[in-house]
Amino acid sequence: MARMHSRRKGKAGSKKPMVSAKWVTYDPQEVERLVVKLRNERVRMSMIGMILRDQYGIPSVKTVTKKTIKQILKENEALPELPEDLLNMLRKAVNLRNHMEKSKKDYTSKHGLELLESKIRRLGKYYIKTKELPEDWKYKPERAKLIVETAK
Repeated sequence: MARMHSRRKGKAGSKKPMVSAKWVTYDPQEVERLVVKLRNERVRMSMIGMILRDQYGIPSVKTVTKKTIKQILKENEALPELPEDLLNMLRKAVNLRNHMEKSKKDYTSKHGLELLESKIRRLGKYYIKTKELPEDWKYKPERAKLIVETAK
Protein backbone atom coordinates (compact mmCIF):
# COMPACT_ATOMS: atom_id res chain seq x y z
CA MET A 1 0.00 0.00 0.00
CA ALA A 2 1.45 3.36 -1.02
CA ARG A 3 1.97 5.94 1.68
CA MET A 4 0.60 9.40 1.23
CA HIS A 5 2.99 12.15 2.19
CA SER A 6 1.60 15.43 3.34
CA ARG A 7 3.27 18.40 1.75
CA ARG A 8 3.52 21.71 3.50
CA LYS A 9 2.29 24.63 1.52
CA GLY A 10 4.52 27.64 1.25
CA LYS A 11 8.21 28.01 1.86
CA ALA A 12 10.30 26.19 4.39
CA GLY A 13 12.00 28.11 7.17
CA SER A 14 10.88 30.59 9.75
CA LYS A 15 7.85 32.78 9.38
CA LYS A 16 7.86 36.57 9.58
CA PRO A 17 6.61 37.99 12.87
CA MET A 18 3.22 39.63 13.26
CA VAL A 19 2.81 42.95 11.51
CA SER A 20 2.28 44.87 14.74
CA ALA A 21 4.80 44.23 17.48
CA LYS A 22 3.12 46.28 20.20
CA TRP A 23 4.78 44.26 22.94
CA VAL A 24 8.29 45.42 21.95
CA THR A 25 9.64 47.72 24.67
CA TYR A 26 12.29 49.41 22.50
CA ASP A 27 11.59 52.64 20.69
CA PRO A 28 12.83 53.13 17.08
CA GLN A 29 15.83 55.28 18.07
CA GLU A 30 17.05 52.62 20.53
CA VAL A 31 16.77 49.92 17.86
CA GLU A 32 18.72 52.10 15.40
CA ARG A 33 21.44 52.65 18.01
CA LEU A 34 21.61 48.88 18.64
CA VAL A 35 21.96 48.19 14.90
CA VAL A 36 24.79 50.73 14.55
CA LYS A 37 26.46 49.47 17.75
CA LEU A 38 26.42 45.88 16.50
CA ARG A 39 27.81 46.94 13.12
CA ASN A 40 30.61 48.88 14.84
CA GLU A 41 31.43 45.65 16.70
CA ARG A 42 32.02 44.17 13.21
CA VAL A 43 28.91 41.99 13.26
CA ARG A 44 27.78 41.06 9.74
CA MET A 45 24.53 42.59 8.50
CA SER A 46 22.90 39.17 8.16
CA MET A 47 23.61 38.44 11.84
CA ILE A 48 22.35 41.75 13.23
CA GLY A 49 18.67 40.86 12.76
CA MET A 50 19.14 37.45 14.36
CA ILE A 51 20.97 38.91 17.35
CA LEU A 52 18.26 41.53 17.85
CA ARG A 53 15.60 38.83 17.62
CA ASP A 54 17.26 36.29 19.91
CA GLN A 55 18.96 38.49 22.52
CA TYR A 56 16.83 41.64 22.59
CA GLY A 57 13.38 40.29 21.70
CA ILE A 58 12.96 42.54 18.66
CA PRO A 59 11.12 40.41 16.08
CA SER A 60 11.76 42.64 13.08
CA VAL A 61 13.75 45.85 12.76
CA LYS A 62 11.54 47.01 9.92
CA THR A 63 8.29 46.73 11.90
CA VAL A 64 9.73 48.78 14.78
CA THR A 65 11.71 51.44 12.88
CA LYS A 66 9.93 51.43 9.47
CA LYS A 67 13.45 51.08 7.95
CA THR A 68 15.58 48.11 6.96
CA ILE A 69 18.91 47.39 8.60
CA LYS A 70 20.63 48.46 5.38
CA GLN A 71 18.81 51.81 5.37
CA ILE A 72 19.75 52.44 9.01
CA LEU A 73 23.42 51.66 8.35
CA LYS A 74 23.41 53.84 5.23
CA GLU A 75 21.99 56.80 7.17
CA ASN A 76 24.64 56.38 9.87
CA GLU A 77 27.43 55.83 7.32
CA ALA A 78 28.21 52.42 8.78
CA LEU A 79 27.50 50.44 5.62
CA PRO A 80 30.38 48.12 4.63
CA GLU A 81 32.21 49.06 1.42
CA LEU A 82 31.31 45.72 -0.22
CA PRO A 83 27.86 44.09 -0.07
CA GLU A 84 27.87 41.02 2.14
CA ASP A 85 26.74 38.52 -0.50
CA LEU A 86 29.51 39.63 -2.84
CA LEU A 87 32.09 39.40 -0.05
CA ASN A 88 30.94 35.86 0.78
CA MET A 89 31.34 34.84 -2.86
CA LEU A 90 34.82 36.41 -2.96
CA ARG A 91 35.78 34.39 0.15
CA LYS A 92 34.54 31.22 -1.50
CA ALA A 93 36.48 31.99 -4.69
CA VAL A 94 39.70 32.65 -2.76
CA ASN A 95 39.30 29.38 -0.86
CA LEU A 96 38.66 27.50 -4.12
CA ARG A 97 41.73 29.07 -5.73
CA ASN A 98 43.86 27.99 -2.75
CA HIS A 99 42.46 24.48 -3.13
CA MET A 100 43.22 24.51 -6.87
CA GLU A 101 46.86 25.39 -6.19
CA LYS A 102 47.19 22.20 -4.14
CA SER A 103 44.98 19.99 -6.33
CA LYS A 104 45.71 20.79 -9.96
CA LYS A 105 43.77 17.77 -11.30
CA ASP A 106 40.50 18.58 -9.52
CA TYR A 107 38.52 19.43 -12.63
CA THR A 108 35.19 19.47 -10.81
CA SER A 109 36.41 22.26 -8.54
CA LYS A 110 37.89 24.05 -11.53
CA HIS A 111 34.48 24.07 -13.19
CA GLY A 112 32.87 25.19 -9.90
CA LEU A 113 35.37 28.05 -9.70
CA GLU A 114 34.49 29.15 -13.24
CA LEU A 115 30.78 29.16 -12.36
CA LEU A 116 31.43 31.04 -9.10
CA GLU A 117 33.55 33.69 -10.82
CA SER A 118 30.79 34.12 -13.39
CA LYS A 119 28.31 34.72 -10.56
CA ILE A 120 30.68 37.25 -9.00
CA ARG A 121 30.94 39.17 -12.27
CA ARG A 122 27.15 39.18 -12.73
CA LEU A 123 26.59 40.35 -9.16
CA GLY A 124 29.26 43.01 -9.66
CA LYS A 125 27.43 44.32 -12.73
CA TYR A 126 24.22 44.50 -10.71
CA TYR A 127 25.88 46.43 -7.87
CA ILE A 128 27.53 48.80 -10.35
CA LYS A 129 24.12 49.44 -11.91
CA THR A 130 22.57 50.13 -8.47
CA LYS A 131 25.54 52.40 -7.60
CA GLU A 132 26.65 50.27 -4.64
CA LEU A 133 30.02 49.65 -6.31
CA PRO A 134 32.14 52.15 -8.25
CA GLU A 135 31.86 52.19 -12.06
CA ASP A 136 35.42 50.89 -12.51
CA TRP A 137 34.98 47.84 -10.24
CA LYS A 138 36.17 44.60 -11.84
CA TYR A 139 36.67 41.14 -10.38
CA LYS A 140 40.31 40.18 -10.22
CA PRO A 141 41.45 37.11 -8.24
CA GLU A 142 44.51 38.89 -6.80
CA ARG A 143 42.44 41.84 -5.61
CA ALA A 144 39.80 39.48 -4.23
CA LYS A 145 42.44 37.81 -2.09
CA LEU A 146 43.50 41.19 -0.66
CA ILE A 147 39.88 42.19 0.01
CA VAL A 148 39.15 38.94 1.82
CA GLU A 149 42.31 39.22 3.92
CA THR A 150 41.49 42.79 5.01
CA ALA A 151 37.84 41.93 5.70
CA LYS A 152 38.71 39.31 8.33
